[in-house]
Amino acid sequence: MGYTLKEKYGDVLAEMLKHSHAAAKIDETKVYEEANMETRKYMMKLLDETFSPDSGLGNLENFKTFYNDVVQNGKSGLILMEHFTNLDLPAIIYLLQKVGEPWADDFASRIVAVAGMKLNEASAGVRAFTEGFTRVVIYPTRSLNAVEGKSISEEEKQAEEQKARKINFAAMRAMDACKKRGQIILVFPSGTRYRPGKPETKKGLREIDSYLRLFDEMLLVSINGNCLRINPESPDDMLSDILEPGKVTLTAHSVLECKKFRNEILEKLPADEADPKQKTVDAVMEILEKQHDEVEAKK
Repeated sequence: MGYTLKEKYGDVLAEMLKHSHAAAKIDETKVYEEANMETRKYMMKLLDETFSPDSGLGNLENFKTFYNDVVQNGKSGLILMEHFTNLDLPAIIYLLQKVGEPWADDFASRIVAVAGMKLNEASAGVRAFTEGFTRVVIYPTRSLNAVEGKSISEEEKQAEEQKARKINFAAMRAMDACKKRGQIILVFPSGTRYRPGKPETKKGLREIDSYLRLFDEMLLVSINGNCLRINPESPDDMLSDILEPGKVTLTAHSVLECKKFRNEILEKLPADEADPKQKTVDAVMEILEKQHDEVEAKK
């Protein structure tokens, strides 16, 4: 049994909070947040202590090809990555920096993650860990669906829907600005961390289809190894997640052209397909799962 984040890094968290300045509440004026490099250094120390030395990037040449296509050739780049823990975003930046080459360092510096506003609003501690990485903050569909199920007035529901629209419209504009600056957008297509025994948490969100229309090239990244487990005794408290040191490998699929990939999926669908957008996302998730299983089988 490992230690919870609070147990292992409680004293560190107190230091991080001194440097924390990210927004505690998100509105349409606060959707883009630059990395707080003061809090990031604590997260990188955590990964130094948690990831084994043989952790690394699989198919490194695919990472480099993607970087060259996007940065050197002026294309827009999208990373779609499996999602198991709140260390997944730090992991790709950390492991790119461990490559020790200028292109990989620059790649890491350009990553902007799309993140749900819960990471800002859940607690000061979660926010301090999160803000070490550049993000575009959105109002997730799952959160809005949860509001629909609450026993609140129609006026309150409409107000929340309006808030979601404003935040997500501002987020789309922020992502467009990121693309123009040559930054690379990273999205977790499942929209949430995968929970064993709950296959619905590994299903891709149909909204990802919109990203396939908006970007030139994408890199699909699978994750093998899990050093941060959701605590079954308090699954909603992210600071109660349990650290288990070990090996983590992030593996890149060959670079794909977004529009070509999308069109090839759509062309194979019957004319009466009820939800073609979901089918394109399902195809992404199938590639990620297949790659994950192939890497797992080689262990």
